[in-house]
Amino acid sequence: MIVIKSDNDIIYMKQAGKVVAMTLEKVREVIKPGVTTAYIDNFAEQFILGQNAIPAFKGLYGFPATLCISINEEVVHGIPGDRILNEGDIVSIDCGAMINGFYSDAARTYPVGTVSKEARKLIDVTQESFFKGIENARIGKRLEDISHAIQVYVEKHGFSIVRDYVGHGIGRAMHEDPQVPNYGRPGRGVRLVKGMCLAIEPMVNMGGYQVKTLSDEWTVVTADGSLSAHYENTIVILDKGPEILTVI
Repeated sequence: MIVIKSDNDIIYMKQAGKVVAMTLEKVREVIKPGVTTAYIDNFAEQFILGQNAIPAFKGLYGFPATLCISINEEVVHGIPGDRILNEGDIVSIDCGAMINGFYSDAARTYPVGTVSKEARKLIDVTQESFFKGIENARIGKRLEDISHAIQVYVEKHGFSIVRDYVGHGIGRAMHEDPQVPNYGRPGRGVRLVKGMCLAIEPMVNMGGYQVKTLSDEWTVVTADGSLSAHYENTIVILDKGPEILTVI
């Protein structure tokens, strides 16, 4: 069931979204060669708690950390630990926060030092595909109008969209209906209405779209070992169009 959010619900989600956006900006500043993913995770957790918010991922379905930190060929759900970031890596940071029982969720992929032109293009196209998608996040459109726009933009640039993992509705739960695929056919899916809140999150691979899960049962990697990037925001559909809640 899709839960339509009230104006008050959206206020709380916007507060949580601001914390997520601030956390991602703070994390971006500490990403550099030689830093461990555990350090980044602890830094983010302390920052979120300092904003009187609750880290949304820690303990969710048993996940052990505040952030999902995924490096290079890791697509999503990377577990922070002793791994050290190296010059030329790309690192995807997925972050969620909860305030007054409402969630917001966002992700970014950052370069570590200087990266290749191909890696920089992957990061940029992934981000740009999100914005191409939400051009269709308007009352009366269909859900897969968003999905199709993302897929077309990504594939036009020679990359592939992950199919095994999708975006989602969000509100009082981190994951609500509907699922939001990043690929599809226009004119299909539920009709979009005012108050619908969605976490839209293109996951884009430099190679093929196939993925596999590692033995830790969390970390998802590209099947061919190619680089992957991730970009996500929580949005709400309003009369004026989509509003991004996970920005400062």
